[in-house]
Amino acid sequence: MVKPITSLHDRAIALLEQRGVSLEAIANLVIFLQKDYIRDLTLAQARESVQIVLRKREVQNALITGIQLDIAAEQHQLIEPLQTIVENDEGLYGVDETMALSIVDLYGSIGFTNYGYIDRLKPGILKLLNAHEPGIIHTFLDDLVGAVAAAAAARLAHGEPDEARTPDK
Repeated sequence: MVKPITSLHDRAIALLEQRGVSLEAIANLVIFLQKDYIRDLTLAQARESVQIVLRKREVQNALITGIQLDIAAEQHQLIEPLQTIVENDEGLYGVDETMALSIVDLYGSIGFTNYGYIDRLKPGILKLLNAHEPGIIHTFLDDLVGAVAAAAAARLAHGEPDEARTPDK
């Protein structure tokens, strides 16, 4: 028997998985962002940071809302002109990025810089989500996944000692 999804957290994770986004894929983005700054960062550590970010209700709400809007757009259930805007992932729309910024804001300015960098390069799962395949809409999801990765990377960065302040020997 399949266990029913009872919590907001579980629902957010299930929606990510249904849309083809694993926690490991997000953790790989965290490693991409932090590989030059945190020596010996493991996939397990990156995944744990992603899981901690995903425990925040604000993150869960943003994910569920964004994914629902993407699904509604796929089913042509949005009113015009919103349907066309979301369907085409119009660059000047900005609401998808605004939702993402609400996530990165949880971990300070490094979250913002991480997000801008990863949103521009679109590595890993972000490239797949941003492919704009006919009938598949990830206008919100690609930005939200990037934001979760950026926040998780920023969270890890906050835990690392500042090498400039660390005395030699």
